Amino acid sequence: MGLPIIFSIDDDAQVLRAINRDLKAHYRDKYRVLSTISVKEAMESLLDLQNKGEEVAIFISDQRMPEMQGVDFLEKAMLLFPEAKRVLLTAYSDTEAAIKAINEVGLDYYLMKPWDPPEEKLYPAIDDLLSDWQMNYRPDFKGIKVIGYQFSPKSHEIKDFLAGNLVPYLWLDAAAHESAQFISTNNLEPKDLPVVIFEDGALLKTPGILDIAGKIGLNADMKQSVYDVVIIGAGPAGLAASVYGASEGLSTLLIERKAPGGQAGTSSRIENYLGFPAGLSGSELARRAITQATRFGTEFLSPQSVKEIKLKDNYKTLVLEDDREITAKAVVITTGVDYRKLETKGIPDFTGSGIYYGAASTEAVSCGEKDVYILGGGNSAGQAAMYLSKFARNVYIIIRKPDLVSSMSAYLIDQIDNTNNITILGCTEILEARGEEHLQGLQLVDLNTSEERWVKADALFIFIGARPYTDWVGLEIIKNDKGFIETGRELKGYDDFKQVWKNNRDPYLLETSCPGIFAAGDVRAGAMNRVTSAVGEGSMAISFVHQYLSEI
Repeated sequence: MGLPIIFSIDDDAQVLRAINRDLKAHYRDKYRVLSTISVKEAMESLLDLQNKGEEVAIFISDQRMPEMQGVDFLEKAMLLFPEAKRVLLTAYSDTEAAIKAINEVGLDYYLMKPWDPPEEKLYPAIDDLLSDWQMNYRPDFKGIKVIGYQFSPKSHEIKDFLAGNLVPYLWLDAAAHESAQFISTNNLEPKDLPVVIFEDGALLKTPGILDIAGKIGLNADMKQSVYDVVIIGAGPAGLAASVYGASEGLSTLLIERKAPGGQAGTSSRIENYLGFPAGLSGSELARRAITQATRFGTEFLSPQSVKEIKLKDNYKTLVLEDDREITAKAVVITTGVDYRKLETKGIPDFTGSGIYYGAASTEAVSCGEKDVYILGGGNSAGQAAMYLSKFARNVYIIIRKPDLVSSMSAYLIDQIDNTNNITILGCTEILEARGEEHLQGLQLVDLNTSEERWVKADALFIFIGARPYTDWVGLEIIKNDKGFIETGRELKGYDDFKQVWKNNRDPYLLETSCPGIFAAGDVRAGAMNRVTSAVGEGSMAISFVHQYLSEI
């Protein structure tokens, strides 16, 4: 795997063995030599090689074959590997056909049979062709390829999942010429897209996220019957809890419904995190944390959701979305928050096809030389604006307030002020989004003058606050009126606390109204909504888990 290929075909097995022998003797250190006697088998092999991202440097084909003439085979093969050199093996009587092929199919060379001695009649010609090929050779991307339509919500979902889980992939727009060729040769139809092609050549049509996760090794089976602690949510708080839990000897399972990092994981640049003076991306922070946690022994289950927690004695049974059950002695809920949805006219119609919640890094490249709008005035919006400004022609930040002073960190405001292609649209609101198959324009209103105007918009990224992901939380876990989980001493302010708390002691600082179940990070009422504080709470939760486990 990895070496460019010299591919030969001849229906005469004896001739094929001879050319194979001579090619391997001279080129095996830098090239793989593959051969076949069958045109049908050759085309199947070439299609498989293309799907795997392999590269063919030279085709060497016999001219007279019963299934297909060599010139015709080379013409078909070039559809799959257009940059490969073309060589025809001919008898003296086929010279005229070979010369004709030079003009008609761009034949690079023809070899007369026999080619003895190869040092004189074979290698010099092949060496020259390989040298020419290497001059223009650019190694193909080795990894997952995603082919789909740019404004397809399903394509966006797959790209966002792979990016969020730190899986490298190559995006190929189905409308591009190169993709169209691949679609044709694989007999794909529009209904088959998006298609995901894996490094081993396997191809999945319109796959679900769980299908992809299984193929890349996520969502594996649990290794233990009972865990000391199960952490639900792999944002900064959950990642910190998993690092500290596993490093301190607790059998630890981390469950994530989407991708590690949470909302912080989608941030293009975090510049105020302690110890990183040059800043780092949210995905890089998540990658480092997952590596650290798994090194200590944390098991990671993703993408997977918990839909219910049941109690039995001192044990907690977590019921997963696929109805599997996990038993834990203690649970830490770190499910964080989701971006609040905007229900303005037209917005739901184009979500995933020009309108995105977060996801600036996933779609940034597609915004090249376009007009991009960002709705929101928090740090996430500011970080997205700075990142998108490297690609887009213009970036506009829409906010209801006159300026960003009250909602964004000063260092980000300074960066935005010094970036020429970012414009703040203060006291502005979106009235409607319009387009045909994807977003094309926004109707804006000036809140001071009530003046309305239409603007051309190629993309809109929404960062308008958040709601906690706690709809699934049942039992008798107390939440405030906004859905955030209450913990510690704040629980005593609720009338029904005494009815649900069945313990002689007071709740620990991060403990919920259910003993042994803790909450940390943005999902917790009163949290500071900062990456650093979430990391602190996640690590602190493990100290309370230890105290709780010592009681049971």
